[in-house]
Amino acid sequence: MLEEAAPEWLSEEVKTGTTIIGIEYDGGVVLGSDSRVSAGETVVNRVMNKLSPLHDKIYCALSGSAADAQTIAEIVNYQLDVHSIEVGEDPQVRSAATLVRNISYKYREELSAHLIVAALSLAMNRDGSSGGVAYIVTIDEHGTEEKVILGNQLPTFFDQ
Repeated sequence: MLEEAAPEWLSEEVKTGTTIIGIEYDGGVVLGSDSRVSAGETVVNRVMNKLSPLHDKIYCALSGSAADAQTIAEIVNYQLDVHSIEVGEDPQVRSAATLVRNISYKYREELSAHLIVAALSLAMNRDGSSGGVAYIVTIDEHGTEEKVILGNQLPTFFDQ
């Protein structure tokens, strides 16, 4: 009996996962991410905003299980809101990062999520290959401003 060669796609590299990044610069932080949600090799949502507010001037970038990451962000958001009311001040980014760390560690066996926490920053999400939706959050001492920019309005790398 002749052996049939395996299909070429079986030997190809599988490309899945999320890309999130936080870059510190003089004067702030830039958060960025792709916008796709996948289940295995299948993209189930092409335009999810993976930048989530934790408080008025504190945001996080989400990766891992979308449901787990969103749940952690919502829990931290609630706890920071309660804390800021109790103490009468805005929470520190360190407090937000500590809450994320503690929840992630406590439930490490049950949850599959990773978050980057930042404050006083510009947060941008762009995925040009899936239609180019950008979610931009500008965070400064005066507050936050959120914008959604559609793909046909986004500049490309070569624009002057």
